[in-house]
Amino acid sequence: MSLFLRFSPHLSLSPSTSLLFPISPSSSSLSLHLPPQSPIPHITFSRYTRRGNSTRYGHFKVCSFSTIGVNGDAPYEGENQEEEEDDDDYGVEQIRASAGDGSEEEEEEEEEEAIVTSLVLPERWDVLGLGQAMVDFSGTVDDEFLKKLGLEKGTRKVVNHEERGRVLQAMDGCSYKAAAGGSLSNTLVALARLGLRSVGATAINVAMTGSVGSDLLGSFYREKLRRANVQFLSEPIKDGTTGTVIVLTTPDAQRTMLAYQGTSSTVNYDRSLSSAVSKTNILVVEGYLFELPDTIKTITKACDVARSNGALVAITASDVSCIERHLDDFWEILGNHADLIFANGDEAKALCNFNENESSAAAARYLSHFVPIVSVTDGPKGSYIGIKGEAVYIPPSPCVPVDTCGAGDAYASGVLYGVLRGISDLKSIGTIAAKVAATVVGQQGTRLRISDAVKLAESFAFQLDTPTLHSDVATDHISSIQSDGTLH
Repeated sequence: MSLFLRFSPHLSLSPSTSLLFPISPSSSSLSLHLPPQSPIPHITFSRYTRRGNSTRYGHFKVCSFSTIGVNGDAPYEGENQEEEEDDDDYGVEQIRASAGDGSEEEEEEEEEEAIVTSLVLPERWDVLGLGQAMVDFSGTVDDEFLKKLGLEKGTRKVVNHEERGRVLQAMDGCSYKAAAGGSLSNTLVALARLGLRSVGATAINVAMTGSVGSDLLGSFYREKLRRANVQFLSEPIKDGTTGTVIVLTTPDAQRTMLAYQGTSSTVNYDRSLSSAVSKTNILVVEGYLFELPDTIKTITKACDVARSNGALVAITASDVSCIERHLDDFWEILGNHADLIFANGDEAKALCNFNENESSAAAARYLSHFVPIVSVTDGPKGSYIGIKGEAVYIPPSPCVPVDTCGAGDAYASGVLYGVLRGISDLKSIGTIAAKVAATVVGQQGTRLRISDAVKLAESFAFQLDTPTLHSDVATDHISSIQSDGTLH
């Protein structure tokens, strides 16, 4: 029997090591306060405070600029705080960041997230994600800021350690937020939130693997996912640096992205990944991993082991340019391992080597000759689920668009939710996915909010096949697809 507690004292740690796991109901995750121009980090702990019968959870903040140790073991572990403030031997990389006061969404997360956290890991995961673990720093800048740094607006580029430091230093005094970012993590968090609040069904157990360093940003990434009921299973890489993405948004809503790979550029088939993939029902591989050196070997091995243990394998297409550069590798996995592919129209056409005049429906039909289930989103036009050379059209769910970033990630979570809940009709699965995507499009930000997940899960209850549901999915679940678009 699983034991569920509101607070998670996983480990017996001194106060200076409670970054990840609070040791008492009076302490929460680490809050970082870094005064401007201070060469030494200044650590404080936020506390849980009561509001009537409710509990407000303190949260991790990276405030104005200073030095954070990112090479070597995680700083502050097992040492007196004052002594550590006098010792900057570990501080060899400058990460300059700030975060303003928590938004309404962040406050909701603080008060409602981690309501139920199991102290016992499941024997088998419902969904395991294999992807890039990157911390996002997002802020608003003007065109002059980009011009001074020689950055082309609206582009995405990979930067080195020095370039990242130069940009962050230029942002000294600016306000911006830090988050556990990434397309795959958006999908996993949405799925976990839907699965935790399903009526008459067991929770969906969600986990992720990837590479983070033994730095504070790595701990921050793991903690943010844990609070969203997504367990990060990979061990931090000693002396490694966690990858970051700086997202600079100008007033015209264009986003300029600067990615620093750090440790995230290496994903090895290690002991933790081997154990996880052998105990999952669905393995989701993020397409961005195909960009990393030699990662195709890790992906292939993970897919082999997952399928041999009865799991489905899903691939996210992720990015057109990534597909174009690694088309052969994508098809190596799609043709030999994949049961499900998630793509938007442009990505699907790139996989098919179609020109831009071809339709998304045509791409879905073509891909379904090679992959049992093909999910292709087509923006405001709707989406398609391809099966056996046919494309089932899914009309868009009504919404007032606010921010389309993250729509595809949310759609993927809806498809996974439908499959895990045993829904046999592909049209119904697509409709669920479209509703989740529309909900995210109608808000600012890429993550499905907790309050919205509750409403969606309640609205989906009537579509579920049985009153008592579980997530026992194996490859056979989609091995037989009827001509009318149902899973059998």
